Amino acid sequence: MKNILVSDIMTRDPVIVHPETNLLECAKKMVKNKVGSLLITNKNKLLGIISHRDILWALIKKSKEDLSKINAIDISPRKIATIKPSATIREAIAKMKKVKFKKLPVIHEKELVGYITIKDILNFHPELYPELEEIEKIREESKKLQRIKQAKEISDGICEECGETSSLREFNGMLICENCRETR
Repeated sequence: MKNILVSDIMTRDPVIVHPETNLLECAKKMVKNKVGSLLITNKNKLLGIISHRDILWALIKKSKEDLSKINAIDISPRKIATIKPSATIREAIAKMKKVKFKKLPVIHEKELVGYITIKDILNFHPELYPELEEIEKIREESKKLQRIKQAKEISDGICEECGETSSLREFNGMLICENCRETR
Protein backbone atom coordinates (compact mmCIF):
# COMPACT_ATOMS: atom_id res chain seq x y z
CA MET A 1 0.00 0.00 0.00
CA LYS A 2 2.96 2.33 0.59
CA ASN A 3 3.88 2.23 -3.10
CA ILE A 4 0.40 2.66 -4.53
CA LEU A 5 -0.11 6.21 -5.77
CA VAL A 6 -3.26 8.23 -6.25
CA SER A 7 -2.48 8.31 -9.99
CA ASP A 8 -2.61 4.51 -10.07
CA ILE A 9 -6.28 4.25 -9.12
CA MET A 10 -7.86 7.69 -9.65
CA THR A 11 -10.67 8.30 -12.11
CA ARG A 12 -8.94 9.95 -15.04
CA ASP A 13 -12.05 11.31 -16.74
CA PRO A 14 -14.22 12.87 -14.02
CA VAL A 15 -17.60 14.38 -14.81
CA ILE A 16 -17.16 18.13 -15.18
CA VAL A 17 -19.30 21.21 -15.79
CA HIS A 18 -18.55 24.81 -16.63
CA PRO A 19 -19.03 27.54 -14.00
CA GLU A 20 -22.10 28.96 -15.79
CA THR A 21 -23.89 25.58 -15.95
CA ASN A 22 -27.21 25.96 -14.14
CA LEU A 23 -28.26 23.71 -11.27
CA LEU A 24 -30.99 22.01 -13.27
CA GLU A 25 -28.41 20.91 -15.87
CA CYS A 26 -26.04 19.86 -13.07
CA ALA A 27 -28.75 17.68 -11.53
CA LYS A 28 -29.52 16.11 -14.90
CA LYS A 29 -25.83 15.41 -15.49
CA MET A 30 -25.47 13.78 -12.05
CA VAL A 31 -28.42 11.50 -12.73
CA LYS A 32 -27.26 10.65 -16.26
CA ASN A 33 -23.71 9.81 -15.13
CA LYS A 34 -24.79 8.26 -11.79
CA VAL A 35 -22.47 10.47 -9.73
CA GLY A 36 -22.99 12.44 -6.54
CA SER A 37 -20.82 15.42 -7.45
CA LEU A 38 -19.44 17.35 -10.38
CA LEU A 39 -16.17 19.23 -10.77
CA ILE A 40 -16.46 22.80 -11.98
CA THR A 41 -13.68 23.65 -14.42
CA ASN A 42 -12.64 26.25 -16.94
CA LYS A 43 -9.90 25.24 -19.39
CA ASN A 44 -8.84 22.33 -17.13
CA LYS A 45 -8.49 24.62 -14.09
CA LEU A 46 -10.51 23.46 -11.10
CA LEU A 47 -12.81 26.23 -9.87
CA GLY A 48 -15.11 24.30 -7.57
CA ILE A 49 -17.14 21.23 -6.77
CA ILE A 50 -20.90 20.87 -6.64
CA SER A 51 -22.56 17.93 -4.95
CA HIS A 52 -26.12 16.66 -4.81
CA ARG A 53 -26.28 18.10 -1.28
CA ASP A 54 -25.42 21.54 -2.63
CA ILE A 55 -28.31 21.28 -5.08
CA LEU A 56 -30.67 20.14 -2.32
CA TRP A 57 -29.51 23.07 -0.19
CA ALA A 58 -30.26 25.46 -3.07
CA LEU A 59 -33.72 23.92 -3.47
CA ILE A 60 -34.51 24.61 0.17
CA LYS A 61 -32.77 27.95 0.69
CA LYS A 62 -33.45 29.51 -2.69
CA SER A 63 -36.73 27.80 -3.50
CA LYS A 64 -38.22 31.03 -4.88
CA GLU A 65 -35.57 31.09 -7.57
CA ASP A 66 -35.70 28.73 -10.51
CA LEU A 67 -32.92 26.11 -10.55
CA SER A 68 -32.24 26.99 -14.15
CA LYS A 69 -31.30 30.54 -13.07
CA ILE A 70 -28.66 29.57 -10.48
CA ASN A 71 -25.17 28.74 -11.77
CA ALA A 72 -23.02 25.95 -10.35
CA ILE A 73 -20.22 28.31 -9.33
CA ASP A 74 -22.69 30.43 -7.31
CA ILE A 75 -23.23 27.72 -4.71
CA SER A 76 -19.92 25.86 -4.91
CA PRO A 77 -17.92 25.89 -1.67
CA ARG A 78 -15.02 28.35 -1.89
CA LYS A 79 -12.49 26.10 -0.17
CA ILE A 80 -11.54 22.94 -2.05
CA ALA A 81 -9.32 20.16 -0.71
CA THR A 82 -7.18 18.59 -3.43
CA ILE A 83 -4.38 16.05 -3.69
CA LYS A 84 -1.44 15.45 -6.02
CA PRO A 85 -1.26 12.36 -8.25
CA SER A 86 2.12 11.51 -6.69
CA ALA A 87 0.58 11.17 -3.21
CA THR A 88 0.22 7.67 -1.78
CA ILE A 89 -3.11 6.05 -1.04
CA ARG A 90 -2.24 6.27 2.65
CA GLU A 91 -1.81 10.05 2.29
CA ALA A 92 -5.12 10.29 0.41
CA ILE A 93 -6.95 8.40 3.18
CA ALA A 94 -5.34 10.61 5.84
CA LYS A 95 -6.37 13.76 3.97
CA MET A 96 -9.93 12.48 3.47
CA LYS A 97 -10.17 11.83 7.20
CA LYS A 98 -8.74 15.24 8.05
CA VAL A 99 -11.00 17.27 5.77
CA LYS A 100 -13.96 14.87 6.22
CA PHE A 101 -14.52 14.42 2.47
CA LYS A 102 -14.93 11.11 0.65
CA LYS A 103 -13.66 12.54 -2.62
CA LEU A 104 -10.66 14.62 -3.66
CA PRO A 105 -9.87 16.26 -7.00
CA VAL A 106 -6.39 15.36 -8.23
CA ILE A 107 -4.35 18.36 -9.35
CA HIS A 108 -1.02 18.35 -11.21
CA GLU A 109 0.69 21.62 -12.10
CA LYS A 110 -2.52 23.57 -11.34
CA GLU A 111 -4.58 21.44 -13.75
CA LEU A 112 -7.25 18.87 -13.01
CA VAL A 113 -6.03 15.39 -13.95
CA GLY A 114 -8.49 13.20 -12.08
CA TYR A 115 -10.63 12.48 -9.07
CA ILE A 116 -10.16 9.94 -6.29
CA THR A 117 -12.91 8.65 -4.03
CA ILE A 118 -13.01 6.35 -1.05
CA LYS A 119 -14.92 3.96 -3.33
CA ASP A 120 -11.96 3.92 -5.77
CA ILE A 121 -9.65 2.99 -2.90
CA LEU A 122 -11.91 0.25 -1.56
CA ASN A 123 -12.51 -1.19 -5.03
CA PHE A 124 -8.76 -1.39 -5.58
CA HIS A 125 -7.84 -2.60 -2.10
CA PRO A 126 -10.87 -3.85 -0.12
CA GLU A 127 -8.62 -5.48 2.47
CA LEU A 128 -7.69 -1.99 3.66
CA TYR A 129 -10.83 -2.10 5.74
CA PRO A 130 -11.20 -5.60 7.18
CA GLU A 131 -13.32 -4.14 9.97
CA LEU A 132 -16.09 -3.47 7.42
CA GLU A 133 -16.69 -7.22 7.22
CA GLU A 134 -16.63 -7.46 11.02
CA ILE A 135 -19.14 -4.60 11.33
CA GLU A 136 -21.46 -6.39 8.90
CA LYS A 137 -21.21 -9.62 10.95
CA ILE A 138 -22.04 -7.73 14.14
CA ARG A 139 -25.00 -6.04 12.45
CA GLU A 140 -26.32 -9.41 11.20
CA GLU A 141 -25.91 -11.02 14.64
CA SER A 142 -27.76 -8.10 16.20
CA LYS A 143 -30.64 -8.59 13.75
CA LYS A 144 -30.74 -12.33 14.54
CA LEU A 145 -30.86 -11.66 18.28
CA GLN A 146 -33.70 -9.18 17.74
CA ARG A 147 -35.68 -11.77 15.74
CA ILE A 148 -35.10 -14.42 18.42
CA LYS A 149 -36.21 -12.01 21.14
CA GLN A 150 -39.37 -11.14 19.21
CA ALA A 151 -40.12 -14.83 18.64
CA LYS A 152 -39.78 -15.47 22.39
CA GLU A 153 -42.02 -12.54 23.24
CA ILE A 154 -45.06 -13.84 21.38
CA SER A 155 -45.92 -17.52 21.29
CA ASP A 156 -49.09 -19.56 21.62
CA GLY A 157 -49.49 -21.78 24.63
CA ILE A 158 -51.05 -22.18 28.06
CA CYS A 159 -50.90 -19.15 30.34
CA GLU A 160 -48.97 -19.93 33.51
CA GLU A 161 -51.28 -17.59 35.46
CA CYS A 162 -54.83 -18.52 34.41
CA GLY A 163 -54.32 -21.76 32.43
CA GLU A 164 -56.07 -20.46 29.27
CA THR A 165 -54.67 -21.17 25.79
CA SER A 166 -53.66 -17.86 24.22
CA SER A 167 -50.84 -15.79 22.76
CA LEU A 168 -48.27 -15.47 25.50
CA ARG A 169 -45.54 -13.02 26.38
CA GLU A 170 -42.81 -13.29 28.95
CA PHE A 171 -43.52 -11.22 32.06
CA ASN A 172 -41.45 -11.48 35.26
CA GLY A 173 -40.05 -14.82 34.13
CA MET A 174 -43.49 -16.31 33.37
CA LEU A 175 -45.34 -16.82 30.09
CA ILE A 176 -48.72 -15.17 30.57
CA CYS A 177 -51.61 -14.05 28.37
CA GLU A 178 -52.59 -10.45 27.60
CA ASN A 179 -55.51 -10.52 30.08
CA CYS A 180 -53.33 -11.62 32.99
CA ARG A 181 -50.69 -9.06 32.10
CA GLU A 182 -53.29 -6.27 32.13
CA THR A 183 -54.53 -7.27 35.60
CA ARG A 184 -51.03 -7.07 37.13
